[in-house]
Amino acid sequence: MEMFTINNVWMMVSIFLVFIMHLGFGTLEAGLTRSKNTINIMFKNVMIVSIGLLTYTLLGFNLMYPGAEFAGDFFGFAGFGISLPENGLTPEYSEGYTYWTDFLFQAMFAATAATIVSGAVAERIKLNSFLIFSVIYVGFVYPITGMWKWGGGFLDELGFYDFAGSTLVHSVGGWAALVAVKLLGPRIGKYNGVSKAIEGHNIPLAFIGVFLLWFGWFGFNGGSVLSADAGSVSLVLVTTCLAAAAGAMSAFFTSYAFFKSYDITMVLNGILAGLVGITAGADLMSVTDAIWIGIIAGILIVLAVIALDKLRLDDPVGAIAVHLVCGIWGTMAVGIFGSKAGFGQLGSQAIGVIAVGAFCVLTSFIILFTLKKTIGIRVSEIEEIEGLDLHEHGMSAYPDFRMNDH
Repeated sequence: MEMFTINNVWMMVSIFLVFIMHLGFGTLEAGLTRSKNTINIMFKNVMIVSIGLLTYTLLGFNLMYPGAEFAGDFFGFAGFGISLPENGLTPEYSEGYTYWTDFLFQAMFAATAATIVSGAVAERIKLNSFLIFSVIYVGFVYPITGMWKWGGGFLDELGFYDFAGSTLVHSVGGWAALVAVKLLGPRIGKYNGVSKAIEGHNIPLAFIGVFLLWFGWFGFNGGSVLSADAGSVSLVLVTTCLAAAAGAMSAFFTSYAFFKSYDITMVLNGILAGLVGITAGADLMSVTDAIWIGIIAGILIVLAVIALDKLRLDDPVGAIAVHLVCGIWGTMAVGIFGSKAGFGQLGSQAIGVIAVGAFCVLTSFIILFTLKKTIGIRVSEIEEIEGLDLHEHGMSAYPDFRMNDH
């Protein structure tokens, strides 16, 4: 019983760490966008967390973990709402935590998928359309794909491995972000003949956001051990941290090679690239493996940002490059590095990436295209130029320091 309590406490600490990541997402997104849209960014992030918790309570948890009778399936549902099962507060519920701890830890992950989309569509999406999308995507799409692996579904039966969500969290958000950016189009002035850099208004705020995310990732990955086992948790924390550091360094060198400048935003996204990349196999990797995964992720982030810009896909915060591209890389890396490496595992990883990608692209397109044809998904030109804070919220984040950052 003593070890059960220790395990449960570590899981609860991990809940707090993952929760603080939402503050990191909010500050990062706000810092990398213009001051006239700051309140809009913060509002979306508040609502995403609230929507995620409530939809996960209503149906998400029981969609994601429907029970053993749905093992190997594409879909299962254990009923609406959450309720305490027999022995829910005793060690018999699991080896290391209570039912309530299990629920809340998983719920903290749920909102992340929509948060990723929030950054990619910043500064031009209608608030009501985004919130409707978030309810449907977080409430249905995220838990269904999660069930395929973590709930014992067909990907689990095929041997697909995703420790903490390079695909099941990050790519799920990244695929939807890609679809949304394509349907929305770029911000006004972004591509007038040539690509124009639209600078964020507060890089220190973005810096704080990235370090809050790095801090929270110790719970995101460390908590995914699902116990306080000293060896397993400490290994995961080391591989997670080293991949982030390697991502920062390789993004620095790669971006300098291309742009001949010391770009702090590339380095910050390099940290996140390493973190996303290691998430699928953090418990399987050696120190050297983790560093190589981070190095490659840092290179990929720079190349992906350049490629997306050439394709005129306007992503103000680099969410697609970080979460989709590096999410795919991290998932495939399980078949290349670490204790599961091999052609068979690589094939299983590829099947998982393709299956989740196809489902997320299809569902996010249906949701967003329907919204586009009914209530619309993009604000008017005047609203975008003057800022969403003024038109969507009727206030300014910096009323004493209004700037003309159109």
